[in-house]
Amino acid sequence: MSYDQSEDLKQGIRKGTTTVGLVCTDGVVLAADKRVTLGGMVVGHKKFDKVYKITDNIALTVAGSVSEVQLIIKLLQAELKLKNIRTSQPPTVNEAANLLSTIVYQNIRKFSPIIAITGFVLGGVDGQGFHLFDVGIDGSLLKHEDYYADGSGFMMALGVFETLYKKDLKVNEGIGLAVKAINAAIQRDTGSGEGVDVWTITKAGVQKVLTKQIERKLEV
Repeated sequence: MSYDQSEDLKQGIRKGTTTVGLVCTDGVVLAADKRVTLGGMVVGHKKFDKVYKITDNIALTVAGSVSEVQLIIKLLQAELKLKNIRTSQPPTVNEAANLLSTIVYQNIRKFSPIIAITGFVLGGVDGQGFHLFDVGIDGSLLKHEDYYADGSGFMMALGVFETLYKKDLKVNEGIGLAVKAINAAIQRDTGSGEGVDVWTITKAGVQKVLTKQIERKLEV
């Protein structure tokens, strides 16, 4: 068995955040905590938005180096806007996901003294239905039919999904489940905290539906 350095890089993205996505019968739910850490040791920001609207029908969550994810989001939004202008057709979720994975693939392989570590969970709706993808820090692209979690608190979030997720879940139920998953991570993961943002993607479009502060339990 050969040693794969990409596994070391994948561990790097799991430091300092928890983001989740889940597919419901009537939409997609994306959620993330709001803490930014500096070097994994110091809280640098307590109200950072980690879910972004990309088009009217596509949104994504971010993890990793702040400067890198901000640049990649700008590039993705611009390219999809140009595609819409040229073709007079909105981009499909699959097109957006493949473009994002290509940008990340090229970005991580550029020579730079600073490693461009990023991770994305992308959700959307188009004529083919509701979709959920994750784009790894190496540019890998995977589609998920049910749910996915990324970041340092991913194990706690996945534990909640494994126990409570069901195939016939409605968006309104998915919102509550996403909050439970983020809360589980906040209670146990030092890199996640401060609160949760929840967005939905339905046939009505992309919408932010909840911002809630979540405190760690204090035992005295």
